[in-house]
Amino acid sequence: GIQVRSVNSRLLEPGFGYVRISQFQAKTAPNLRQSLQDIEKQNKGPLRGMVLDLRNNPGGVLNGAVDVVDEFLEEGDIVQTKGRSNGSDQSFKATPGDVLKGAPIVVLVNGGSASASEIVAGALQDHQRALILGERTFGKGSVQTILPLSNGTAVKLTTARYYTPIGRAIQAAGIAPDMKLRPLQAAAGGA
Repeated sequence: GIQVRSVNSRLLEPGFGYVRISQFQAKTAPNLRQSLQDIEKQNKGPLRGMVLDLRNNPGGVLNGAVDVVDEFLEEGDIVQTKGRSNGSDQSFKATPGDVLKGAPIVVLVNGGSASASEIVAGALQDHQRALILGERTFGKGSVQTILPLSNGTAVKLTTARYYTPIGRAIQAAGIAPDMKLRPLQAAAGGA
């Protein structure tokens, strides 16, 4: 399949970076790290803060989301999954190292931010690592597992649900922003 570049970034103003993730893929975290290095080169020094834009990001690969959160956290839970079957309860933990060295993060979300995006926003919010700005997220907090059947077909089962580090269920509730904004419009010309 064609890999769409899922990370776009730019220097907003001296000291501040903007990174948009359009969907979570296996390589999103290394792409994010590379983007931040490029922005820091342009800035000629470490960033003093960044905006992470997850608006209309429908989700993607669970590991992609976990790895992105891990870029900004030194320790602690990132996400927990609780399922019906034994052994489907998992928690993913952060490893040491914060690519921004504690510099503030603002995460932009809206009603189109779902699934993996909600995991990222919820984890950064629970750890008070980022300020979440925008609208309540979609509320798609289930993990789908694909089970192959003997006749060559497969069935998709919703086997587990996502919970934030402090145990908030994402399903249906979504992630409420710390600061609510009406839908952020794309910048219009000549304003």
